[in-house]
Amino acid sequence: MKKIIPSLLALSLVAAFSAQAATPKDTLVIAQSTDDADSFDPAQGFELTTVQAFTNIYQRLVQSDPTNPTDLKPTLATSWTPGSDNRSLTFELRKGAQFASGNPLRPEDVIFSLGRVVKLNLDPSFILTQLGWNKDNVDTFLKKVDDNHVQISWSANVSPAYVLSLLSAPVSSIVDEKTAQANAKNGDFGHAWLGTNSAGSGPYQIRKVVLHEVVLLTANPTSPAGAPKLKNILIKNVPEPAARRLLLEQGDVDIARNLGADQIAALKGKAGVKTEAIPMASLYYIQFNVGENPVLKNPALWEAARYLFDYKGIANDLLKGQFEVHQTFLPKGFLGALNDTPFTYDPEKAKAILKKAGLTNVSFKLSTSNQPPYLDIAQALQGSFAKGGVKVEVQPGLSSEVSTRVKAHQYEATLNAWGADYFDPNTNAASFAYNPEDGSKTIAYRSDWHIPELSKQTLAATAESDSNKRVELYQAMQREVLKNSPYVIGLQARNLIALRDNLQGYVQGINPDMVYYSQVSK
Repeated sequence: MKKIIPSLLALSLVAAFSAQAATPKDTLVIAQSTDDADSFDPAQGFELTTVQAFTNIYQRLVQSDPTNPTDLKPTLATSWTPGSDNRSLTFELRKGAQFASGNPLRPEDVIFSLGRVVKLNLDPSFILTQLGWNKDNVDTFLKKVDDNHVQISWSANVSPAYVLSLLSAPVSSIVDEKTAQANAKNGDFGHAWLGTNSAGSGPYQIRKVVLHEVVLLTANPTSPAGAPKLKNILIKNVPEPAARRLLLEQGDVDIARNLGADQIAALKGKAGVKTEAIPMASLYYIQFNVGENPVLKNPALWEAARYLFDYKGIANDLLKGQFEVHQTFLPKGFLGALNDTPFTYDPEKAKAILKKAGLTNVSFKLSTSNQPPYLDIAQALQGSFAKGGVKVEVQPGLSSEVSTRVKAHQYEATLNAWGADYFDPNTNAASFAYNPEDGSKTIAYRSDWHIPELSKQTLAATAESDSNKRVELYQAMQREVLKNSPYVIGLQARNLIALRDNLQGYVQGINPDMVYYSQVSK
């Protein structure tokens, strides 16, 4: 019976909003897969479904401007002042701001929200523990100054500008302490309850969640962000992309998310439908394990591989616009991102590079996920490398198994993808250009690529307060990795979605959390 009851609840919720031919005028109905969602607590939620909801349910002290994501705007804070020691920020809170419960925003809520993330120590907590915080010391770094000001300090050698970026991440959402604690059990800071409920100040609040089945949000008219234009957001779990497309085409939903290229092609020219391909902060790349194999550690192979990746053929022909060519480690749209694409598919040039280096009969095994688009891309690379005289043996497997082997250095090469964990260039620099030699599972570590100088530059960039100087540092690192590294970065993904053409005001940005419902109207 325990399994039947949630399904009945989900069906009744869906039926209540689907009894008419068109979707209700006051409700935005979305079809997507929600199978990834485990918890709607921002201290835990780190999946696509949950982080897409957080910006609409919660607010942070500062958040990205939807029209210019690299520009951080005051949200629950109205201003901030860096400390003279460069290790603290004092925030003035927005006067009159209140949570959906009606409770006023207080410094205690900020202290509680950030502290509970570190004390719960769940997946996204690393974003804040970078500051030198842990469960034993975090309370010493969070201080109420007065009823309208809170001070946040840190011990790590990072700049206030970098800390502001971390405080704009979903994990830094401000939770209503009184509501969360009223629903706490066994000292869990309200964690279990917040898995399917909300205690935020965003334009929407959770009305009902049945994990992996349905999410229903309802308007919070007293939000400091302003009242949203629609009363409800209904998100249905529809695992199959083809089924999502059909529901949209029939008018049963307003938005169909995460469609494939085939579904988008089928919707082209359909009455009442518009399609969008939104750049995502997700890069696809080849990575060589350079630890012991003398061929794989030879920079000449890395250079030749850059001319054996059929960038345009894969992006445009094979994947039909689902990806765009991108060759640097910062995704397009991030602070300091270089969009240089100096490499093109040129098998003859690759042959000449290998011949000059004395590399003959080159071959390697390429591990990758057995799921699309990984396997599709890998098989295309097998063909394009063959034309340059390089034999590639594709070894598909379960994503989890491939990941385990790569982390253990038990591979020759892999085709993989990397997504941003938070909206700051360090999220990728700290993976592609950083190997602290301490076993940290960065991409550089997994390649066994020893880069003390680049690692120093990565740390220096987080300590730099001047935005222009940070850009210069990240661009210099990108040029170095682009020119000489055991990675061949080739593609940046696009999020393919389709909408009914009567929708207005929907905004979606490059990072997963940058989904904005409050201004949507029909």
